[in-house]
Amino acid sequence: MTLRIAGGRVYDPANGVAGELRDVCLSDGKVVEEVPGHAPRIDARGMVVMPGGVDIHAHIAGPKVNAARRLTPEEHRGDVVERSAIMRSGTGGTVPSTFVTGYRYALLGYTTVVEAATPPLAARHALAELRDTPMIDAAFLLLMGNNQALFDLIRSDPARVRDAVAWWLEATGGYGVKLVNPGGVERWKRGDGNVSSLDDVVAGVTPRQVLEAIAGAVHELKLPHPVHVHCNNLGVAGNWRTTLDTLDTMEGRRAHLAHLQFHAYGGKPGGRPRSRAPELAEYLGAHPEFSADVGQVMFGDAMTMTADAPVSERLRDITGGKWVNADTEVETGCGIVPFTYREKNYVHALQWGIGLELFLLSRDPWRLVLSTDHPNGGSFLSYPRLIRLLMDRDFRNEQLRRANKKAIQRTVLLDDLDREYTLEEIAIVTRAGPARLLGLPDKGHLGAGADADVTLYDDRPDREEMFATPRYVIKGGRVVVRDGELVEALAGDLLRVAAPHDPDIEDVLRDRFEERYTVQFDSYPVTEPWLLEPARRVAAGSPA
Repeated sequence: MTLRIAGGRVYDPANGVAGELRDVCLSDGKVVEEVPGHAPRIDARGMVVMPGGVDIHAHIAGPKVNAARRLTPEEHRGDVVERSAIMRSGTGGTVPSTFVTGYRYALLGYTTVVEAATPPLAARHALAELRDTPMIDAAFLLLMGNNQALFDLIRSDPARVRDAVAWWLEATGGYGVKLVNPGGVERWKRGDGNVSSLDDVVAGVTPRQVLEAIAGAVHELKLPHPVHVHCNNLGVAGNWRTTLDTLDTMEGRRAHLAHLQFHAYGGKPGGRPRSRAPELAEYLGAHPEFSADVGQVMFGDAMTMTADAPVSERLRDITGGKWVNADTEVETGCGIVPFTYREKNYVHALQWGIGLELFLLSRDPWRLVLSTDHPNGGSFLSYPRLIRLLMDRDFRNEQLRRANKKAIQRTVLLDDLDREYTLEEIAIVTRAGPARLLGLPDKGHLGAGADADVTLYDDRPDREEMFATPRYVIKGGRVVVRDGELVEALAGDLLRVAAPHDPDIEDVLRDRFEERYTVQFDSYPVTEPWLLEPARRVAAGSPA
């Protein structure tokens, strides 16, 4: 199938195109230099043309997501999607069903999404749900920060950690490595609270040793995406020092910090937090090996879900409401708590303000990209409002006046921070930047050879309305959204990494499995073709 998108204003930052009037040509699922003159065309005059959106950090598949769906039936009753000639039925809410998740991402112009935290034992579950999620190409990050078998290797045979990491990725179909509160979740599972520093000892290792070993392994393997870190002490006043300590520990190696906003708090533990976003933004700007997504809080309903189980216990104590917690054998934990962020609440307003500070103070939008940690800070459906907050200073100031005044005064948002993002910068933080950080050479740009994933927006002054209702969305060269309506439902690809490892690592791991797991070693790897194929393998060895 060929297509010419004619006369649109193109924003393609990866190729240095910033608002030029030009054509974009598509053929056989790829962007090409030219198509025949008789090819079908879309008249894109008056429209903004960008690559399809790329969400670097969201939670859309796996056991925690399914548990969250079961936790809020009242949301689903109020947001039912009926079956149509094109769509399967489903439900919405803060955690939509699989089909609705795919449809709604596409209706926002997003075509690639990363599930940010999957236990290896739950890989089959996550893969099955991703196969059930249409419209988007998807990958998942594998949880490794509290794995007892890896802890044992770090203690006794650290040279083997690299091969073990590569084996786990191959055995599960994973794309990258996620560390969540390294050591802290394991301590919580043992009924011993949480860690408070990187040098607390848990199961014979420290969080610092876990960071060094696994970040080092990912760096040596040259995985396309660096180690993806959810730091210790999330949500605790004063945790910005833990964040800096974490970055110092990994200095010189590539690393990506998840939802940085939740790790940017000053003050003392147990006291009122304040912002330390300026200090972290400055540090990040001075260290090109590091990147982050913001994890912006948006006022309204959310669903907190995390492998950081002690955080969920604390949130349950705050809300007094529903709570799910879980122990995934020797690998990780899980906690889920429905939550509502309120603009008049001091802490919630401070979190909202810190996220905006990080965006507005960032020197390099290629390394600080957009996320709400869906659905933790808010639904991905709130992205258009977040974009308006970044692009429209008057709108942002109006929202600042509505938020808790004491909280906003503890940020620098009132100190003449009047930056407005450009459309080029929005294209970076929602498309080109995440694709580059993920090491996906076919995503996030419109150069020849890129995937033919394109979004066209009517250029409206109300940027929230503009980004909420794309005029056209094209996936793999096929028009899937036209005039804001879904017109075709497509299956996406699984994105997984190809990282070589020494096959002898299986003998090393087999003994550790027999000591700890209830699952037999030979039954552990995902081998079912219907889960793993079709897939696009991204080779290790050439990090972006």
